[in-house]
Amino acid sequence: MRYFIPILFMTIVLAFLFAANLYLSKRFAWYFSIEKKQILYILFASVTVFMIAGLIIFTNINGIISSIIYGSAAVLMGFMLYLLISVLLVDALHFIIKLNPRTYGFASLALAMGISMYGIINSYHVRVRSFSLESDKITEDIRIMHISDVHLGHLRGQGFLENIIEKTNRENPDLIMITGDLFDGTANLNDNIFQIMKKFNAPVYFVEGNHDGYTGAEIIKQKLRNNGVHVLENEIVDFGEIQIIGLNHMSADQSTRNFHANNHKKTIEEVLSKMEIDHDKPCVLMHHSPEGLKYVSANSIELYLSGHTHGGQLFPVNLIAELMFPFNKGLHKEGESTIYVSTGVGTFGPPMRVGTVSSITLIKIKAVHPENRL
Repeated sequence: MRYFIPILFMTIVLAFLFAANLYLSKRFAWYFSIEKKQILYILFASVTVFMIAGLIIFTNINGIISSIIYGSAAVLMGFMLYLLISVLLVDALHFIIKLNPRTYGFASLALAMGISMYGIINSYHVRVRSFSLESDKITEDIRIMHISDVHLGHLRGQGFLENIIEKTNRENPDLIMITGDLFDGTANLNDNIFQIMKKFNAPVYFVEGNHDGYTGAEIIKQKLRNNGVHVLENEIVDFGEIQIIGLNHMSADQSTRNFHANNHKKTIEEVLSKMEIDHDKPCVLMHHSPEGLKYVSANSIELYLSGHTHGGQLFPVNLIAELMFPFNKGLHKEGESTIYVSTGVGTFGPPMRVGTVSSITLIKIKAVHPENRL
């Protein structure tokens, strides 16, 4: 059954794209009095093929031409989503207000362009979020900056990373945790990027994500180590009064299939069962995707940091993501464990955010005497 699900998913996606192209072709033929609808069928189909092929083929091909093709495909993907939504909204308006068909056509294009421009600008505006937890196992407060899903590649590079570092250093954290997907292709996989990581003013810990795997996880991890980053691979380390567990990207257990993880390797259940956790210290677990919380809770791990979902990134995908992921974004509790799912600071596919924000998160673990705990 689990092998049938990807086939079913692709069938649904292809059926949706076919229906969307057919719908848009017919509406724009009416808007602009185009008698030969076949021209529009070919146009919208060609745009769809260009979007998909541009993202898949050129992700790991370097050079300015590749960046232009990849960037154009990525922007077009977001624009076409909002063109479809805009046409649907204009069609609904048509039942209320009767206007010249050309007016509906231009209104659809203008609305889609406006939303897309907003989405691009919004995606590059990095916010700093924060929340606090209390612990009676420490004597001094600890400040952790959680960063996830940077997606350095064709569309985000040195300047974007330096902005993240500047905002992080301004918050004066004691340590920094990066929960995967640092890269989204080889376009910026160069020594300069890794050397910039040295500008962080606190120790940096890193675990891999699925896009790091697509880019070249072993290369990324070695270059990070060469530049002072602590790369964790299914291991537990001490940092002052806390413990840090870093897991490779994996499924929760043998019965759970994660399409983005290597399902032939270890699982969260298996790895945690073999770790010697010091429960006299608060423990923070890093894993790219938010799954396996019941095993984290069973091991009395206080805080679980993850990302991967982007919070859905784009409306209305963010609404679908809420149904797909039990923990799509923000804080959630299970037993004594708290999971925090970052919406991420970068983007995948369209360089846009509509209905979500690009963010890094400051986590304050406050020392509380047992007698004063709320």
